[in-house]
Amino acid sequence: MTAIRVLLVDDDPLVRAGLSFMLGGADDIEIVGEAADGGEVEALVDRTRPDVVLMDIRMPTVDGLTATESLRRREDAPQVVVLTTFHADEQVLRALRAGAAGFVLKDTPPAEIVAAVRRVAAGDPVLSPTVTRQLMAHAAGTAADTRRTRARARVADLNDREREVAVAVGRGLANADIAAELYMSVATVKTHVSRILAKLGLNNRVQIALLAHDAGLLEETDGR
Repeated sequence: MTAIRVLLVDDDPLVRAGLSFMLGGADDIEIVGEAADGGEVEALVDRTRPDVVLMDIRMPTVDGLTATESLRRREDAPQVVVLTTFHADEQVLRALRAGAAGFVLKDTPPAEIVAAVRRVAAGDPVLSPTVTRQLMAHAAGTAADTRRTRARARVADLNDREREVAVAVGRGLANADIAAELYMSVATVKTHVSRILAKLGLNNRVQIALLAHDAGLLEETDGR
């Protein structure tokens, strides 16, 4: 079994030490490097080729948001999980929009952080529907109207079946659950998800979920 390669990025050496200790104890996870600032990340990624980057949001020189945006623009981009002390935070939301696969709180129990790394490495997001709603509520306001208009224009490119899958992803359903609900095979669900990502220029399921929320697709479904 190939170990999941993890890069730790946090300006607090105690946090890095704690993460290294808890993740290093897992047989299927290997810590391949550590960084104290976002400015060090790209060079470390080139050198260590991680599968997952655990990224602190707030760092003194180059913050985690900027580093995440830079990483996710790469063709060979690793998955990014944001480390934060707040559930609903504007910077967390921006990191997710930039392509982070989810976030974990710094006081999350060790077993859950290990599980989050495994999930992200397997291509699954670390973001529950409840947390997504909290984030979207946090972002509500004047800018939300502009986001909704833009999001609706983007999702107009989807056909009916793709919209149904996008809504299901926004509700936090796994592929097997989507397949059962929409009467299709898991392979077909994966194909639809891949097409949605390609059509909308997105790079993971979290971004599909956020766009579905922005466009009000989930509200339409709830209202039926």
